Amino acid sequence: MTVATETRPAAADTRRPVDALFEPFVLNGLHLPNRIVMPSMGHGKAPGGVLAPEFEEFFRLRAIGGAGLLFGEASTVPHAVAPGRDDTTHFHGIHSLAMYRRIVDTVHANGNRIIGQLHHKGGTRWAPDAPNPYLPSISPSGLFLPATEDERREVVEAGIAMTQTDIDEVIDAYATAALTAKQLGFDGAEIHAAHGYLIDQFLWHVTNRRTDAYGGAPENRARFAAEIIAECRRRVGPDFPLLIRLSQWKTTDYRAKLAETPQELEKLLRPIADAGIDLIDCSQRRFWQAEFDGSDMNFAGWTKKLSGKPTMTVGSVGLDGEFYHFHSTGLTLKEVGRGADDAKTDAAAQVSARGLDRLIEMLERGDFDLVGVGRGMIANANWPQLVREGRMDELSSYGADSLINSTTFAQYQPSGAPSAASEKGA
Repeated sequence: MTVATETRPAAADTRRPVDALFEPFVLNGLHLPNRIVMPSMGHGKAPGGVLAPEFEEFFRLRAIGGAGLLFGEASTVPHAVAPGRDDTTHFHGIHSLAMYRRIVDTVHANGNRIIGQLHHKGGTRWAPDAPNPYLPSISPSGLFLPATEDERREVVEAGIAMTQTDIDEVIDAYATAALTAKQLGFDGAEIHAAHGYLIDQFLWHVTNRRTDAYGGAPENRARFAAEIIAECRRRVGPDFPLLIRLSQWKTTDYRAKLAETPQELEKLLRPIADAGIDLIDCSQRRFWQAEFDGSDMNFAGWTKKLSGKPTMTVGSVGLDGEFYHFHSTGLTLKEVGRGADDAKTDAAAQVSARGLDRLIEMLERGDFDLVGVGRGMIANANWPQLVREGRMDELSSYGADSLINSTTFAQYQPSGAPSAASEKGA
C-alpha cells in the first residue's frame, strides 16, 4: 500500500536579483563591465609617502576579484603642506610614482581599470613637532573643527588663511597631479573634496569665513573646487575621466552638513557640475539613510538629481553580517528609508536597509550609477564574484584583523620579506 505524504513547497528566495550590479557602464569613454567599484582608502602603509610593496599584490587580487573599477589610495598632490602623517601616500616623487606605475601596470595586466585619487589635507594636516599639532597648515580661513569628547562644535585656529597665491598654487598642484595620473596610465583621476579636508573646508560654511569671491554664498564656496576641476580638465583634455568625491560628514563631525536643504545643495553642485566633472562620488556613512526630509533618496540620489551628473554611492555597503543573508521583510522603500531615528522602523527594517535588496532597489530606480564597496573588499578580494554567484555565505565580515589577513593584504610584510599573500577565494 502506498502511503501519501505531504510535500511542502520549498521556501521562496525573496532576495532581489543582483543583475543591476552587473550591468555595464560608460564613464567618459571608459567602459566598465559592471557597477561595483573599490573606492580609495587610506591604509596608512606608505612610509615616506611611498606605498608598501605589498600593495601590488593587494591590487592584483582585487583586479581579478570581479569589480568593474578600482581606485588607488588617497594620495597627496605636489604641494608643500598637502600631506599629514609621514605614512600618507604621495602622488609625486620618483619612488612613489614608480610604485604607482607598477600598480597601474598590474591592474591593467589583469584586465581591470584604475582611477587615481588626488588629495590635500589643508587644515587637518598633522605635524607632531609643531606647537599646535594641526600646524603648519593652510585652509580657507585658518580654521579647523577638531573632534572633541564632549561634542563641542567650535572651530580652532589651525594654520594660515590662504592668499590668492596659495589658492593658485594648490590649483596648479591638483592639475599637475591629474596630468601625472594620465601619464602614468591611470584610467582617470578623482579630486578628493570630502570629509573635512582642504576643498571641503572651502565648501563648508563653518570653516570658510572668507569675504572674497571664495566665501559667503554656496556658489562662491564652490568656486575653489570648480577652478580645480576646470584646470585639471584643461591639462588632461576632454577624454580623460575626471571625478570628484563629496560628502556632507567630516571625519571630526559625523553630523555636519554642507547643505541643509536640496536648494542649498544645488547651489553648491552647479559650479562643480559645470566645470567639467564626469561623475560625483558621494561618500555617506550609511548608504541607506535618506539625506533630506520628505524623500527616501540618499546623498548620491539627490546629487544626481540636482547636478545632472552620474553618481557613485559609498557608505557601509556589505559591512554587516546580516547584509549577506537578508530576505525581504515586506517593508516598502519609503518605510526603510526613514532610518534608525524613526520610531516606526524596527530591527527588521534595519536589516532590510543594510541588505542587498535595498541597494539594488535604489540602483534600479536610478538613484546612482556606481556602487563603492570599500571595507567589504578589504575583507573579500573577490566580493563582486561571490555576490554575482550567490555565494553570500562565503563572504567574510570586515573586522580589525582584516588588514593583516593573509587573504587580503599579505600581512603588510616588511620590504624584502617573503610575501604571505594567498589567492584563496580570489
